[in-house]
Amino acid sequence: MFLCMAVLCPLHATDLRSAPERVTAWGDEILYFVIVDRFADGDPNNNANVDIEGRGAFHGGDLKGLIKQLDYIADLGVTAVWITPVVKQIPKYVSSVGFPDWGYHGYWAEDFYQLDERFGTEDDLKKLVDEAHKRKIKILLDVVYNHAGYMSAYTKRPDANDWLRTGRRESLCGDDDITMCLSGLPDFKTEKPEVRDYLITYAVELAKRTGLDGFRLDTVKHIEHDFWQEHRERCNDVLGKDFFLLGEVWGGDHKVLDPYFRTDELDSGFDFGFKGSAQAFVQGRGRTIAFSRYLLKRHKIRDDYLVSHYLSSHDVPGALYELKNDKTLFKLCVGLKLTTLGLPMIYYGEEVGRFGGDWPENRTHMPWGKQSKQMPGAGKVQDADMLAFYKKLIQLRKAHPALSVGGMRELHVEGDLLAFARTKDGGEVWVAVNRAKGSVEAALDLPDTWKGKTVTEAMSGKPVKADGGKLNLKVPAQTIHIYTAE
Repeated sequence: MFLCMAVLCPLHATDLRSAPERVTAWGDEILYFVIVDRFADGDPNNNANVDIEGRGAFHGGDLKGLIKQLDYIADLGVTAVWITPVVKQIPKYVSSVGFPDWGYHGYWAEDFYQLDERFGTEDDLKKLVDEAHKRKIKILLDVVYNHAGYMSAYTKRPDANDWLRTGRRESLCGDDDITMCLSGLPDFKTEKPEVRDYLITYAVELAKRTGLDGFRLDTVKHIEHDFWQEHRERCNDVLGKDFFLLGEVWGGDHKVLDPYFRTDELDSGFDFGFKGSAQAFVQGRGRTIAFSRYLLKRHKIRDDYLVSHYLSSHDVPGALYELKNDKTLFKLCVGLKLTTLGLPMIYYGEEVGRFGGDWPENRTHMPWGKQSKQMPGAGKVQDADMLAFYKKLIQLRKAHPALSVGGMRELHVEGDLLAFARTKDGGEVWVAVNRAKGSVEAALDLPDTWKGKTVTEAMSGKPVKADGGKLNLKVPAQTIHIYTAE
């Protein structure tokens, strides 16, 4: 059992300043995930097959729309944006789910070497990168190597049987992660050198031409490790060693991801356990000490690699939905996300209270309030209080590197109050989360570095009383407090 009671628990006692440049550069980032079609419409002229009310239809969002909203993203405090794939999608919809379901999400490729006109052009993608960089925002493009779209042109090629496990004859899909045909999609034989080269080349060359900062890699565990090792080598050779790779290894955590880190196939992977663990804690399920130990275990990640944690995504029901629209509890989860180790991911619209739901309601369009009537989501109300809460937490995380990459020390793990310290280079920030329906008080020993200084609760800006070498915390019901010393 991993114990790290009242002692510093850093990343294997390694200072992240010694990490590879690509990881050092991403350790303090705030990631914002956008489904391009569901975010903002910047060019109504490319709106083919658009039905804003259709659950599986295109809604008109495009790269030009995203470019127009970069100031909004920058104002939020975000420093990196992950966008869904923008390659050409299959020309028809799928009807097996009970309604017309199109490739608006970008994961059903018809041709990897063309961009889908509904999303925009390669020039638009390059402009997005250039404009983002002006605002000190990085761009991650989602890329897919495992499969093509249903009945895509790849299934009709003369060599389809050589390239795909679902080609022009009876399916050759297997039962293991590598040879299975995920959701019945045409599965590439990525073990073949010619297939491998074709797929990697499309993405690497597009990144080189447009100046992308990294890839979000889809369905990682369904492709061989040696593919990912070759992929890393190609990225290093063509795009430079600071090009960032964030992988989706379904069910991933620091242990599941370690085989990919050990051979340097990825820089970061998603922590699939954070969402459920945080929601359970704020709802009062489980002991506080158990959740604290979960947070401590996340610090056991291999040196120089990152986990990325989230509360909502396009593949799972949103946290606000699962919390039955209890925004007070949701704020506690947001506070935990932005004060704990890793690369926090914000799913578009959660910062303004987009309710989401189970699939496909977790992919509704971005609410834009009173902005342009041409926007999908125009007139949908934004929660200004939630937005301000996100901005404050992001501001604090950016101001205090300990909240991003620091170690963790337990301060209080009894009852309904969780308190922990985040520490880096002698700097210390305290976080206290009260999940109870009543106020909780605790007197905690001041660290030596805080003695003689003014301690402030940073969310409110109010000073906190210290007596006899102890800090007297009074945390209101279902509230997060963050303490700093000046």
